[in-house]
Amino acid sequence: MNTSGTIAQASPLHRIREIVPELGGGPRRIAEAILADPLRAGESSITKLAATAETAPATVSRFARKIGYQGYPALRSAIALDNGRTAQSGWERDIGTAITPGDASRDVLDILAGTAARALRDAAAVIDLPLVERAAEAITRAERVHLHGEWADSVSVRELYLRLLRIGVPVWAHDSGPRTLDLVARTLTERDVVLALNRSGKDPEARQLLRAARRVGATTIAVHGSPDSALAKEAALSLYTGVRNGSVWTQHFAGRESDTLMTSLLWLLVAQRRSADPTMRFVDDGTFEGPHGTEDLSEAP
Repeated sequence: MNTSGTIAQASPLHRIREIVPELGGGPRRIAEAILADPLRAGESSITKLAATAETAPATVSRFARKIGYQGYPALRSAIALDNGRTAQSGWERDIGTAITPGDASRDVLDILAGTAARALRDAAAVIDLPLVERAAEAITRAERVHLHGEWADSVSVRELYLRLLRIGVPVWAHDSGPRTLDLVARTLTERDVVLALNRSGKDPEARQLLRAARRVGATTIAVHGSPDSALAKEAALSLYTGVRNGSVWTQHFAGRESDTLMTSLLWLLVAQRRSADPTMRFVDDGTFEGPHGTEDLSEAP
């Protein structure tokens, strides 16, 4: 986990959400009590939180150390600080609550801005950079790169496609059905890279494409919001975006921010590598030598 610098520090609430699936008994009740009422947790004594979670104060201390704090006082201070950030970002309400038709425009804007800021901060703290670097190296050296993402997943995939295309990467984007993906799979070789983006990690077509690519020796990359998903296990390089897949719209919005962060990081790392290699095309400078001379692409996407 990258913990260098204040911006990259994951919030304590994010750390707790990440670890909940691994917990049981008293530790799980502590985590659920904190997540159910972060404001109260930021002010509670260790005995009060233990009583709420129906466990012992010593268990609360061990829980705090388990998620990276020296003890409960340090965890409580971090939660209180996070609550302050939340208020400053316009997060007076739970981001899991749907925005209602009666909300003022300023409230809607504050919720969206706060959601995006939190998502980026949390994602930056947990993205596995060495793994992303390996993915970027594979894309840089690939003979062909195939990208797949459907519906909302296709938004970040489409931008990644355009960015890679502009720096000379032989890349294709596929957002159509299983028949097309089956045809794509038949053309793959061990010199190709296949990247599938699917937040839930449950898309059977994405899994099938990665499985087919793996059979022929192609490098497989999964970008997702579910580390324990079937898709994550199907790929050689499993890139968790740092924000878990959610069940309500504001959580999906947060996830999309982390998707964009991941795909932007990928293409920039690829651009760096291509720029440093004289045998490859340099980073696009905004111009393109077309059949009728130089065209200005400075206003292109």
